[in-house]
Amino acid sequence: MPELPEMENYRRLLSQHIINVPITGVTVNREKTINVETNVFAEALLGARVVFVERRAKYILFHLYDGRRLLLHLMLGGMLFYGTEEERPERSTQVELAFGDHILYFIGLRLGYLHLVSVKEGEALMGKLGPELLDRRMTLERFEELLKKRRGALKTTLVNQHVFAGIGNCYADEIAYEAKLLPTVLIQTLTKDSIARLYEAVRKVLTEATDTGGYMEIPFMTGDTVTGAYNDQCKVYDREGEPCLRGGGTIVKVELSGRKVFYCPDCQHEQ
Repeated sequence: MPELPEMENYRRLLSQHIINVPITGVTVNREKTINVETNVFAEALLGARVVFVERRAKYILFHLYDGRRLLLHLMLGGMLFYGTEEERPERSTQVELAFGDHILYFIGLRLGYLHLVSVKEGEALMGKLGPELLDRRMTLERFEELLKKRRGALKTTLVNQHVFAGIGNCYADEIAYEAKLLPTVLIQTLTKDSIARLYEAVRKVLTEATDTGGYMEIPFMTGDTVTGAYNDQCKVYDREGEPCLRGGGTIVKVELSGRKVFYCPDCQHEQ
């Protein structure tokens, strides 16, 4: 499932190409992907302009000129592609928005969705999320204070969207590895030094993953060499049985609260 780095990469790219460009065509191939009747959805968007693209956690919000929002959550398997009809991806699309001769293709939204919402509805949904970890206001002191209130495993805490916004399975494991902490360690047992190391790991992993395009499978558009470039940089995630890049250990996979967890038992510890 796309996480903060993937969605932030998309936000940056979308902002370069669709701002203030009129929507000239709307195609809905799967009605369950949207939240209103197809004709209502199309009428609301035809001729509209996106004036701002915002990312919040794993969501993207397209701010429309009339104040409404398009709320996107890609969920598992969702992705975006921006190109001409000739560049149409060989994937099924659930929604297509045309911006002149270019089309924004919403792909793989079998679980994901693109909803038309009011400002109030959008703010209500976003208000339930925890703070952003890359926000400049997320100081070490604030990070420590948020963790003081928590109990449970490190990974479970990191992926809880009501605690911190935007982290999922992949980056929770990568952050724990960078911090040299077991993903199963209990938050309430961490020392002040361990929390400081975790804070630095969060900032480092999420920033590097964002700047290198995350782990998406396909580029955002023809000629895009950034999107997905982080695929080969994961240190532990989905690398079960491979040697640890930091030492002589072997990456293992376990299950924690129904989630896959990847880590190195040799170089990741309780503190």
